[in-house]
Amino acid sequence: MDVSHPPEEGDEYTVERTFDHEDVREFGELSGDQQPIHTEPDEAGRLTAQGLLTATLPTEIGGELNYIARGMEFEFAQPVHTGERITCTCRLESVTERDEYYDVQSTAVCTNEDGEDVLCADVDGIIPKDAVPDA
Repeated sequence: MDVSHPPEEGDEYTVERTFDHEDVREFGELSGDQQPIHTEPDEAGRLTAQGLLTATLPTEIGGELNYIARGMEFEFAQPVHTGERITCTCRLESVTERDEYYDVQSTAVCTNEDGEDVLCADVDGIIPKDAVPDA
């Protein structure tokens, strides 16, 4: 992920991940979300990932950008199962330069292997200038 320049409107960043049983179990222990769909495999041997586990994909991108979120709104469009490759693309929709930070509004879309949206997010926050190369 190229974060070697100040943020600009239209910048896009992508990460991919396949959650496994251990990811779902560990997140369940950490979050307390131990619903049967997260602990008992379905007929295909899959667990359903917690929605907020899927939401760690846009937050991974945010971490790389040093993006401090002030607000996050998620729409969980459909379940994510273990073994599915999920791709998350985050787009900076607006960037306003301030004295010590960039005010950033972004969107994120996570899709499964079939190209179907599984999660959509709107995020607003800041990226401190001291965290950006060449700012």
